[in-house]
Amino acid sequence: MRNHTGRRRVRRLAMGSVVVLALAGMNGPWLYRFGTAQYHQYKINEPEYKAANGHWDVIDFPEEYRQDTIHAALLHTGKVLLVAGSGNNQDNFDKKKFDTRLYDPVKGTIKKIPTPSDLFCTGHTQLANGNLLIAGGTKRYEKLKGDVTKAGGLMIVHNENPDKPVTLPAGTRFTGRTNGRTFVSKDPVLVPRAKKVFDPKTGKFLRNDPGLGRIYVEAQRSGATYETGTQDNYRIQGLKGTDARNTYGIAQKLALDKKDFQGIRDAYEFDPVAERYIKVDPMHEARWYPTLTTLSDGKILSVSGLDDIGQLVPGKNEVFDPKTRKWTYTKKIRQFPTYPALFLLQNGKIFYSGSNAGYGPDDVGRVPGVWDLDSNEFTDLPGLSDPDRMETSGTVLLPPAQDERFLVIGGGGVGESSLSSDKTRLIDLKAKRPRFTDGPRLEKGTRYPQSSILPDDTVLVSGGSEDYRGRGDSNIHQARLYHPDGNSFTRVADPLVGRNYHSGSLLLPDGRVLFFGSDSLYGDKANTKPGVFEQRVEVYSPPYLYRDARPELSGGPSVIARGASGTFTSRHAQSIRKVRLIRPSASTHVTDVDQRSIALDFKTVGDRVTVTVPGSRNLVQSGWYMLFVDDDQGTPSVARWVQVP
Repeated sequence: MRNHTGRRRVRRLAMGSVVVLALAGMNGPWLYRFGTAQYHQYKINEPEYKAANGHWDVIDFPEEYRQDTIHAALLHTGKVLLVAGSGNNQDNFDKKKFDTRLYDPVKGTIKKIPTPSDLFCTGHTQLANGNLLIAGGTKRYEKLKGDVTKAGGLMIVHNENPDKPVTLPAGTRFTGRTNGRTFVSKDPVLVPRAKKVFDPKTGKFLRNDPGLGRIYVEAQRSGATYETGTQDNYRIQGLKGTDARNTYGIAQKLALDKKDFQGIRDAYEFDPVAERYIKVDPMHEARWYPTLTTLSDGKILSVSGLDDIGQLVPGKNEVFDPKTRKWTYTKKIRQFPTYPALFLLQNGKIFYSGSNAGYGPDDVGRVPGVWDLDSNEFTDLPGLSDPDRMETSGTVLLPPAQDERFLVIGGGGVGESSLSSDKTRLIDLKAKRPRFTDGPRLEKGTRYPQSSILPDDTVLVSGGSEDYRGRGDSNIHQARLYHPDGNSFTRVADPLVGRNYHSGSLLLPDGRVLFFGSDSLYGDKANTKPGVFEQRVEVYSPPYLYRDARPELSGGPSVIARGASGTFTSRHAQSIRKVRLIRPSASTHVTDVDQRSIALDFKTVGDRVTVTVPGSRNLVQSGWYMLFVDDDQGTPSVARWVQVP
């Protein structure tokens, strides 16, 4: 009996082994992936791994607070303003559903902020008083060629009367003198009076140069029969007498072509204390995809963008005065593609790296250089590699800002090109003859790289995609630390979330880096499923946050003037090796011209640290900054907020 029982047990064991082996054969790939994933989770959470590579954490907001974040800015309250507007969502736009969230990364709280206009694809920068200036946004979504049913386009309205301007309301009808077709304006337009031109030598009157207004018009009815193929002069219905004789329209081709996004003129300040938008005077030009750059006097330069008829603003740049909250045109014209990377230099001029984020001809404003805003002189800078792949590249002013060295990262071809660059480029603007040289290569061609300056003088470079908007499942799940002193990369922990178009990053006061957004065109490798906007926020904790201790900094003034000093307390004062004043980020579309890290002179006595702010207005723009101290291990403190008035 025992022998029979033993044989049955052996048979059961053998049959069980066969079943296990069969299941393993069928599910081997899944078991392998499961085991690999489990091991990966174990590995990245080991203390030793975190100390060498840092760690990523995903923050999934409660459903009622989720949004398609396009823009983010760190405020001097320590909170992060997350702006979606309509969030690249036509349905939201049609419903006038415009979103903003205020996120406290310390408390983990989220607040909804009423949003007055569609601030999707706006421009922004930090102001001296701690408010965030926001200007531009979306007036109309694009329509692809197959979706356009009414012929339309740009109408230039001429006013030859030197005595008065002319205002035409929305719905004004323009009838072609030759083609006989009638087109209707979508918005009101103010056409300035004509300008009298005199001979400067004799003073003799020469002519009237007509005032010009630009307006978008559409055919009254749908269909290709209403398209026009050539330029025509248009009579304006409803005008009589002198107005009818002096005012007319001229349009080129009015067709069923694709209609680009249109911008708005609206401008606001966001008040971090009151936690609300404050309307200020609108810009003179409507702008969608503009760049705002702070100048040495605290005024704000607004450049580029698509205007209210969907065309690239023709070089008509303007400046915002925070004291009057009004805009004035610059004296000269200079055109750039949209979201150009423009940085204030210590000589008061503007550096343009060539980085940009989208729209504009491939032969206009693409060459990097130094721009003298007063004279409009532009000095080209040579040596840039992959110059035809600068769209969607990132540019960062390397720390410390006093060195005036810039790093340009990756990029891609103009428009929906599949080309991408694996290059990084360096330029030292303090060199006798500045020119670009290649830095260390990226592992892959990278569009939309996110880059954030860290308080230990490294730069975190993460994410992006190999193809336009992540096509072909091409998101890059890699992160690196760039070391300016050695011109080298160190690979660190991989991000958990892919980030491409409409994403960005910013440094937090505790030394972590927050990542937001991503707007993939497709949701699969075969490019057959529509993409879904990435609503999760991710936070990276660099390796320096996993050391035994970090220096403390307390007390001290909240305001330090340029050229002045302030004294703080630290029980780690004797181990402090560097002090950095870091301007908070305002990030969107691979563009963050606000962030800069300024080295401060300092001295220590006992437990006291006295820091001195440099005196240059061009180096230290007025506003709020994060003050970090680093110890002899390169570990930073939690920042103290300091205002430079």
